[in-house]
Amino acid sequence: MKDTLNYTLVTGGAGYIGSHTVVELCENGYSPIIIDNLSKSSIQLVAGAEKILGKKLIFFQVDCCDKVRLKEIFNQYLIGQVIHFAAFKSVEESVRKPISYYQNNINSLLTLLEVMKEYSTSHLVFSSSCSVYGQSDIVPVKESTPFAQAQSPYGATKQMCERILADEVIVQPQLKVISLRYFNPIGAHASALIGELPIGTPSNIVPVITQVACGKREFLTVFGTDYDTKDGSCLRDYIHITDLANAHVKALEKIDKIPNRFEPINVGTGKPISVLELINTFQKTSGLAVNHVLGARRAGDVEKVFSNVEKSRRLLDWQAKHTVEDALLSALRWEQTLNS
Repeated sequence: MKDTLNYTLVTGGAGYIGSHTVVELCENGYSPIIIDNLSKSSIQLVAGAEKILGKKLIFFQVDCCDKVRLKEIFNQYLIGQVIHFAAFKSVEESVRKPISYYQNNINSLLTLLEVMKEYSTSHLVFSSSCSVYGQSDIVPVKESTPFAQAQSPYGATKQMCERILADEVIVQPQLKVISLRYFNPIGAHASALIGELPIGTPSNIVPVITQVACGKREFLTVFGTDYDTKDGSCLRDYIHITDLANAHVKALEKIDKIPNRFEPINVGTGKPISVLELINTFQKTSGLAVNHVLGARRAGDVEKVFSNVEKSRRLLDWQAKHTVEDALLSALRWEQTLNS
């Protein structure tokens, strides 16, 4: 018999952003179902979310490209809305393995859309990225800023997925999509029970910072010191993971009120910080030294990107609440928990 409770399907829900969003969903009255193939994530984060919430979560180890398994879940549960995180996300890895990224990131969305259409599930929050803007000549970037050429296969997959969604809402009148264009999520849950858990060598800077600070790594490399920025290192918009997770709850709450059936929305702080500034902020805030060396540019990296956040305030009634210092200290506590 089909369970008739209205569920929120969270694809990639065992990942960094997904697990934090599952916690926010539960704390705001939603009933998530997690599916994840665990190729780039960990069941440890599902277990951590369960400890935070004090209850078991519904979890299926399923690949989003597997239409048969997806349909089994839609047959068993009434899926009212979907948050689609499931994607490969390393810029550096995508440069080395482009076919893998195109196959997984695009096919998973196409398969999900086919199943959603078959079961009349009409609300989708899509996990996009500031990488869709490429190396824009305009900063801060607005949602209306034209896409420049993607700097990596990862960024190209996000551009293509947004094109697919914009095309699909034209032929599916019932479909509504909010595409959240994330900037750079950092930090961990206040409980230190979930956080960023890289598989192998981290591709994001904050786990490397905390690993160096805790003695797990000898040093980190700052990739590029000759960019056209105030100190020569890349300029980014770092957002606390809990704020980002909350934006997904706001998106579900507001999706019926969005003016367009495909609505891209930036999710960031609007405050640019360079890589070197981030390292120095961590050292000052934590009191721990971070041994770092200056290296050459890394393929796929964008020189500078940060957000105009007016639209997220206006349409979602959302804005970032936590500081970069908050995020860095929470990431350190998470790293210390992993090492204990």
